[in-house]
Amino acid sequence: MPGGKQVHEAVHRRVQADAIVLVDSSGKTVTAVARELGISSASLRSWCRKAKAEQGEDTPGELSSAEREELERLRRENREQQQTIEVLRKSARLLREGERESGRERENRGSSRSA
Repeated sequence: MPGGKQVHEAVHRRVQADAIVLVDSSGKTVTAVARELGISSASLRSWCRKAKAEQGEDTPGELSSAEREELERLRRENREQQQTIEVLRKSARLLREGERESGRERENRGSSRSA
């Protein structure tokens, strides 16, 4: 048997779907439907936008869930690559500094032998 949170989420998704259908089929405005259902018109408008984006309808600025997932994945990869680049930069700097120190030590040893 599903837990309380799962039931709540399922009911919430069903309410959203029903409200969206009502907006699409009733010919009423989002505000009118929201008022009838006792929900925020901003919430209902957002649900409608997301539903249209999920269906592939053009909604400027609204990403589908697949696009959001891809964006999150690409951002995560970008962060990982930036971290890798930073590690490589620091490693290269340390290697250069180490080479300079080694060169100075060789020069110092060479000059002390000739004296």
